[in-house]
Amino acid sequence: MSIVATSLAYSHPNKEVLFQNLHFSVPKGAKASLVGNNGVGKSTLLQLLAGRVPPASGEVLLAERPYYVPQHLGQYDAYTVAQAMGVAEQLQALQAILAGEATAENFSRLNEAWDLEERVQAALSFWHLQHLGLSQPLHELSGGEKTKVFLAGALVHAPAIILLDEPSNHLDAESRQLLHDFIGRSKATILVVSHDRALLNLVNLTLELTPTAVEVYGGCYSFYREQKDARLAALHAQLDDKEKTLHHAQQKARDVAEQRHKQEARGKAQGLKKALPRIVAGGLKSKAQQSSAKLKEAHADKINGITQELHQIRGQLQEHQILKIDLAKSDLHRGKTLIEARAINFTYGQEPLWQKPLSFQVRSGDRMRLAGRNGAGKSTLLKLMTGSLTPTNGKIFVADFEYFYIDQDYSLLDNGLTVFEQVQHFNSRGLLEHELKTVLHYQQFPREAWDRQCAGLSGGEKLKLLLCCLIVRNNAPDVLILDEPTNNLDVHSQEVLTAAIKDFGGSILLISHDQYFVEAIGVDVTLELA
Repeated sequence: MSIVATSLAYSHPNKEVLFQNLHFSVPKGAKASLVGNNGVGKSTLLQLLAGRVPPASGEVLLAERPYYVPQHLGQYDAYTVAQAMGVAEQLQALQAILAGEATAENFSRLNEAWDLEERVQAALSFWHLQHLGLSQPLHELSGGEKTKVFLAGALVHAPAIILLDEPSNHLDAESRQLLHDFIGRSKATILVVSHDRALLNLVNLTLELTPTAVEVYGGCYSFYREQKDARLAALHAQLDDKEKTLHHAQQKARDVAEQRHKQEARGKAQGLKKALPRIVAGGLKSKAQQSSAKLKEAHADKINGITQELHQIRGQLQEHQILKIDLAKSDLHRGKTLIEARAINFTYGQEPLWQKPLSFQVRSGDRMRLAGRNGAGKSTLLKLMTGSLTPTNGKIFVADFEYFYIDQDYSLLDNGLTVFEQVQHFNSRGLLEHELKTVLHYQQFPREAWDRQCAGLSGGEKLKLLLCCLIVRNNAPDVLILDEPTNNLDVHSQEVLTAAIKDFGGSILLISHDQYFVEAIGVDVTLELA
């Protein structure tokens, strides 16, 4: 086995248990995925396996040191390309040796990697990153370029175990195909956390993480979904059966109680007629009361047992009901010009971002997708369209409209606030405390999550929290701006988000490489950047 975990547990700094008593293994050479609901701890488990965080208890045994590709939410922006690839120290040692500093320390750091520069350039070329400098900071790169830099490191190091956390996030269609080819050809043991259905169908082993177990399904994601759907159907059948059983038990209890009441009334009448001695009549009455109490207790126990089983089944079904959102409609009349760009361009350094200046219009009710390769300037264009940036060339008119911008780093959230404080911050509707907590509970933020800091939330939880914030605002946005909104959502949440966005009455500006999502929400205009 390449990966073995025994009795593994992890707790948040506030002692809240995330998961416990996990036992699982991944065979050598397997291509496996780790799936589960948002916030269950998939990314944390990968960090445990990578040795980035310590477990609360249990142990991890690895055949070799793994290579870890993290999910990045801006926390690595200060890294250089070389640091992100994990080659900075070796390259420094190589350059020092070539400059005449032939020390034992430099030779030890280089570790015989004399062809390192060639391997680094080959890896960058494979991922179409040959234009990057090794000293370039990540904050200058697009989201997709950042992901590919970490993936390039896997080619350089050629590890026996690779841990991938949302590796297709921010990747364009061409880069996703490169990723699929890389995984298919690799001889390494690969464990991937992803919500990309195409990627999940490339693996031959699916592991589902819950707070108390890792359940193994011997197949790809489609096979796993078939098994889960069959289990869900069985739970619905159990629910129907238990509800019928409960109804019958309650009716039986009522019938028996009514029958005993009639018998007691008849017995009392007969006792009066026969004029039984008081001591005899009292004994018979006591016996009848004891018998009735025992019968009533038996029926109550049965009903309580069925009720508890119903509660458990409903709890399991609730896990599948994630992220139910009702987005209000914009007050703007359809067709109003919101944005008009005339021959705009933007320059970083000396070179303009786009080969041809951009001219376009966005009207109220439009659903526009910004498409293009990684680094084509899609996020920059969104900032121009909201007035956050001014074009270097050309002119852009931006009307006075209300927008809600969910970017890749969820920058609307204040990482220093708790979940509840964050929702309060956006509560311009003046909802009462218990109403806000109801919204959070409905979006599957349970009571124990309300005091968690936003900084400790998973990417999917951050997106769901932002959508909670959108719900409690007083005014619906005229424009909803979404930058890769499905990247960190589990598949169930993606489906419900799709339904909510599809019904949204305002305008949408979208960056997404998820073709299924693009088609499902009814995008009517695509602006291709080159």
